[in-house]
Amino acid sequence: MRINNILVATVVWVLSFGFIQAVNAQAWPTKPIKFIVPYPPGGGTDVIARIMQEPLSQALGQQVIIDNRGGAGGSIGTDIAAKSPADGYTVLFTLSSHTINPAIYPKLAFDTEKDFLPVSLVASLPQILVANPDFPAKTVKEVIDMAKTKPDAVSYASVGNGSPGHLAGAMMANSAGVNMMHIPYRGGGPAITDVIAGQVPLLWVSIPAAANYVKTGKLRALAVSTVKRSPVFPEVPTMAELGFKDYEVDSWYAMFVPAKTPQIIVDRLNKATIKVLSEPNVKEKLIAQGAEAVGSTPAQLGTIVTKELVKWKKVTKEASIKAE
Repeated sequence: MRINNILVATVVWVLSFGFIQAVNAQAWPTKPIKFIVPYPPGGGTDVIARIMQEPLSQALGQQVIIDNRGGAGGSIGTDIAAKSPADGYTVLFTLSSHTINPAIYPKLAFDTEKDFLPVSLVASLPQILVANPDFPAKTVKEVIDMAKTKPDAVSYASVGNGSPGHLAGAMMANSAGVNMMHIPYRGGGPAITDVIAGQVPLLWVSIPAAANYVKTGKLRALAVSTVKRSPVFPEVPTMAELGFKDYEVDSWYAMFVPAKTPQIIVDRLNKATIKVLSEPNVKEKLIAQGAEAVGSTPAQLGTIVTKELVKWKKVTKEASIKAE
């Protein structure tokens, strides 16, 4: 009899807990929502997240709070997000290194697909190669020539191991048959600071992180990583135009939530995101940073993640890209 009572009590508790969860999901959101950005302030991911912050706060009726957790190419913040409660109040706002990291980090503390549910794509843009204005190489060709005559003398920074910038630099060096030292940073902000100061000559980074510095002459733009030129810097050539065949590194920004987050919350967050991305002022702010507003369904983002996990595993293997 005692065992039966325990079983009944357990069933009742489980049903009650499930009911409470369902009620909470229906009422979501009732408090501020935390966006974990796995990079420091000032980088491209942070810039795009902050463009979305206020409009999403208005659309959802609750404040969106940015929580920067940089380190390990985005892996530290991503792990924190993966282990957060699946209640819709923690969102991972990240970039395409989300699908690159599994290829270069052998033992991540999370599973890119199993530990997250996709919400929506947000924006897409190129990586840009920038240099300290005093660096003697003024073009990509001169950078490569310098690397050929002075092996290991040319270094480039990125926002971290496994970032699109890391990939862009490694592909450039591999395609040209030269050695270029990669110097990973904890985000675009710190990397840009050191390149401007002359600590590192080159940097592959997202356009939003570098745009203002290029416009003010603190950095010099040499090339972009996509097949089309950037509308923000139409005078800057693509790597493909400069003779790098099949060269393309397209950065995207997207939102994910911890696995087991109720589908009703995922759908509401997706709907609010798509609405915000359709607003002219948001589109204009993104374009000003060299980014294109690109919304998606959760399923479409999930398909991109699955395909890119396969793609980047192949690319990193062929280019011998590993976490330093």
